[in-house]
Amino acid sequence: MNLDDLPDVLTVDETARYLRISRALAFDAIHRGDLPAIRVGRRLLVPRVRLLAWLHGTEV
Repeated sequence: MNLDDLPDVLTVDETARYLRISRALAFDAIHRGDLPAIRVGRRLLVPRVRLLAWLHGTEV
């Protein structure tokens, strides 16, 4: 998965695959507040711009 293939909003599974970490580790990082995510109903979603900013150490 490269940057051009990323949708505007990623599921936790997609985020974990992109970061090459387990799904459980991605959920843990979100619940700790380490990984940016938004809740839509019962789903946790990771906005692409916030994920990329987080990876680069900048804020959006």
